[in-house]
Amino acid sequence: MPTTPLAQIILSTSRAHGLVAIPYGAEHRRAVRALEEAGFHRIPSGAFATALADGPAARRTARALVHCAHEHGATITTSSRPHLADFGDNLAARLPGAWSAQLELYYNPVVQQDLIGPLWDSGDLLQALIHEHVPGAVVLSNGVGTELLLIERPGHSSGYLVGAFATEEFDDNWEEANAPRSIVLPAEPGLAAHAVTTTFLPAYSRALYNRRLDTVLAALERIRAEHETLQAIKESGRYSDGVPLADARMIPEMEATFADYAWLSFRDVLEHAPILLSRCRPALTPWAQDAAALDRLRTALAESQAVRAEDQELRGVLFSVDGWKKARSRFGLAALPAIETWLAESEAFERQARAAVPGGPVALAAPSPRLLTARPALPAVPRSSAAHR
Repeated sequence: MPTTPLAQIILSTSRAHGLVAIPYGAEHRRAVRALEEAGFHRIPSGAFATALADGPAARRTARALVHCAHEHGATITTSSRPHLADFGDNLAARLPGAWSAQLELYYNPVVQQDLIGPLWDSGDLLQALIHEHVPGAVVLSNGVGTELLLIERPGHSSGYLVGAFATEEFDDNWEEANAPRSIVLPAEPGLAAHAVTTTFLPAYSRALYNRRLDTVLAALERIRAEHETLQAIKESGRYSDGVPLADARMIPEMEATFADYAWLSFRDVLEHAPILLSRCRPALTPWAQDAAALDRLRTALAESQAVRAEDQELRGVLFSVDGWKKARSRFGLAALPAIETWLAESEAFERQARAAVPGGPVALAAPSPRLLTARPALPAVPRSSAAHR
């Protein structure tokens, strides 16, 4: 990160609050004391403000701030942008649906690092959080699982960056292959809302869909590899390296071990597959006959929900490692018919899920080798044009 004053006061104007100040830096408490002594008051967002309606009083407060900042060794920076919270509110009001905007201030530069883990981005926003100073941000939420992060564009006198947080089901977001790219927003809220609505949110929707699909397919492939190994051992009476089984009574123990492993992966299928299936429309694809297979997959998911609910309930209870393994084995054995249904019908699922990617089959970039060798590929389609701390 570039160097920054140890104590800094960043000033901007707000229609609601007048002159707004944000204390910032490793020694931001010195900036806070200067603001308090100059007559600024803390507002709910954590920033400080003073009214501008009374001109003489505002000028006296400004002069006092210059003096107090000097006394406490704080520098003053005046922003060319309006108060970030105002822009966030204006943007949220213009987005489709019911969006809220919450300002977060990061008094200490170290605190912004907390955003990097949950951020799901492959563009400039992530790089800004890693390499630039970001005193504050606005979290935009639609109340149904989508959260965006808005910051002032570093190194520019106007404009903003907006990107997405990962949904709560995901936490391993660093260099995730499907991560959407943050975009630059203009300073005018109406134009910014248009860019978010027509460019960023559709790309985010496709990225999230593909991430869910990759998660389900990867889970099924992990299960399939272990399932095929187990079946080969049971049929041949030998381990995969050719060594004979010492005792056939070992088979139930091996099945329990497989069930434990399979359940860990099948939870990903139970989590993400329902949303993917809800978009599938076999009648609109070249493979209308897949409808029966998708019905079997939906039934398998429904029949596993009670097991999943028990798993989620027990995850809130302290278990020994052995106890958890036994519980997972029990869950996996109970869900084994559903797991085997998903293994058997995975080609139809992948084919239909890829055809249902938001934005159309243009997103069919990399079908799995299993699908490519089993069925013809889809026909080619032309590419369409935190609170302060």
